[in-house]
Amino acid sequence: MRIFISAGEPSGDLHGANLARALRELQTDVSLAGFGGPHMAQAGVHLHYPLTDLAVMGVRRVIRHLPTFLSLLDQAERQWRRQRPDAVVVIDYPGFHFRLAERAKARGLPVYWFVPPQLWAWQQGRARKVRRWIDTVLTALPFEEAWYRRRGISTYHVGHPYFDALAHQSLDATFLQEQQKRGGTLVGLLPGSRTQEVLANGLMLLYAAQKIKEQRRDVRFLVAAYRSEHAAYLRKLTARQAIPLEIYVGRTPEIIELSEVCIAVSGSVSLELMYRLKPAVIVYRMNPLALWLARQLVHLPSITLVNLMARERLYPEVVCSRDESARIAQLVLAWLNDPALAHRLSARLEQLRARVAQPGACLRAAEFLEQAITSRREAA
Repeated sequence: MRIFISAGEPSGDLHGANLARALRELQTDVSLAGFGGPHMAQAGVHLHYPLTDLAVMGVRRVIRHLPTFLSLLDQAERQWRRQRPDAVVVIDYPGFHFRLAERAKARGLPVYWFVPPQLWAWQQGRARKVRRWIDTVLTALPFEEAWYRRRGISTYHVGHPYFDALAHQSLDATFLQEQQKRGGTLVGLLPGSRTQEVLANGLMLLYAAQKIKEQRRDVRFLVAAYRSEHAAYLRKLTARQAIPLEIYVGRTPEIIELSEVCIAVSGSVSLELMYRLKPAVIVYRMNPLALWLARQLVHLPSITLVNLMARERLYPEVVCSRDESARIAQLVLAWLNDPALAHRLSARLEQLRARVAQPGACLRAAEFLEQAITSRREAA
C-alpha cells in the first residue's frame, strides 16, 4: 500500500505523523511519502519537500512563494508517475491542497481530506471544489459532517486528531518541577505558531502582561514560542518594554499545564487548553482592512473551536485591529482574583472534554483509508 501525504502547517505535520504511525500499525509494508515537516519525517514519511516551512498566510506572502508552490505541484506529479500511490491524503492547508487535489484527480488518483479546511467559517463557495476533487472528507469536528453532506460531499467522521496527540503527550517532569519550585502565580502567553501571528499579536500580549503585573505582583509570565526566531523577536520586545517574561521554545504543553490562566492567539491550541481544563482568553489581532473583510465573509458566533463545539461562549474572545490589552488583562484578572469563577469554567470545560475529546481519530482514519484502498483494488 502506497500513500502520498501532504501537510503544510505545523499542526498538520503533527496530525500527518500520527496518521502515519496508525497506518503502520495496520500495514507494516505501507510506503509513505509526500510533503510535510519534521514530525512526519520522524514518523517514517519520506519527505520530498518540507512544506511546513512555507506555512504562509496573506495574499502577498502567497505570491512571493508562488513559484515554489507551482514547482512542488510539478514535483508531486513526477513522483506519481514514478511510483503511483494508492491514495493521496491532504491535511488542511486549502490553497495549495486544492491545486494538488486537482492534479491528483486528473491522474485518476483518489484524494482524501484529513482534517478538512474550515470552509464552513468562510469561503463556503469552495465546497464545489471539494465535491469535484475530493473523494471523501474525513471530518474532525462534530458539526462538519452534516455541513459537508448538505453540499453533496462524501464524508466519514473520525474525530479530531489533536486529541490523539494530547492523549499520548509526555510532559517534561523536570521542567514542571523547576517552575513549581520558583513559586508565583503562573500565566501562560501563547502567541501562535505562524510568524505573522506573533508579529501581529506579540506586542499586545506583552502589554496585557504588563497591566496584569501592575495589579498582581505575584504573577509570573511564561511565554510559549513555537520557533527560536519567534523567541528572539519576543525577547527584543520584552527588553524594550522592560516586561519580565520568561520565554521558552517547544514548551507549550508544559506551560499550559503550569498556568492558572492563559492568553492564546486563536488556533487549534484552544483544544489543548480545553483538554487541560485551563481558563483562557482567545485573541486575534489583524489590520483594520483584514478585520473588516473577515466580518463580511465570516458569519459564525465564534472564532474559537472550543466555543463552536460547545455551542456557547466558554472562552472569551478579543478580535481586534487595535491594542485591546486592557480588556485582555481585565478578563485574566477576573479569574486570578476569583478562583471560584475559574473553577466553574474548568468544570464546564471538563464536561465538554468528556463529550468531544475522544482519541482514536488517526486510527479510524487509517482504517478507513485501508478499507477504501482495498475496495478500489477489488473493484479494478
